[in-house]
Amino acid sequence: MDLKKYIRDIPDFPKKGIIFKDITPLLQNPASFRATIRGFAKRYRNQRIKKVVSMDARGFIFGSALAVELNAGFVPVRKKGKLPWKTIAATYELEYGTDTLEIHKDAVLPGERVLILDDLLATGGTAKAVVDLVKKLKGIVVEIACVIELTFLNGKKKVKGTKVYSLIQY
Repeated sequence: MDLKKYIRDIPDFPKKGIIFKDITPLLQNPASFRATIRGFAKRYRNQRIKKVVSMDARGFIFGSALAVELNAGFVPVRKKGKLPWKTIAATYELEYGTDTLEIHKDAVLPGERVLILDDLLATGGTAKAVVDLVKKLKGIVVEIACVIELTFLNGKKKVKGTKVYSLIQY
């Protein structure tokens, strides 16, 4: 299935000059949403993934569905102050400042095989922060997966040494 048909471009969002890749049409269509999850499941089914780690908020949509398909646990990574228990944090650079992500201290056990899944890989800052969090917990990052990769932003460079897989590239 050509998943690109279900991605809508929104010009000048969230600010002028940005073309936002909107996944809402993909999610609204049962066949394209199913094809997305099944595409990831086919790739990771035999890789002994114990946890799928996804970022707030759109990554949760894909990560939780894939975790069910893989019979794996789901781990949310959220903005600072949003998780209710003991956490560790990673701060990363944005084009306009910094942000901080947190994960529960007991979310990933040492040696667990982890897939990091998000909706989009752009500059790689968020993905790198999540890789750092998983490694602090002594998890093994199998790969970073994303629905969309904006290849022109070279996000893979920021997560050098970690494999990246995407279903759609722009």
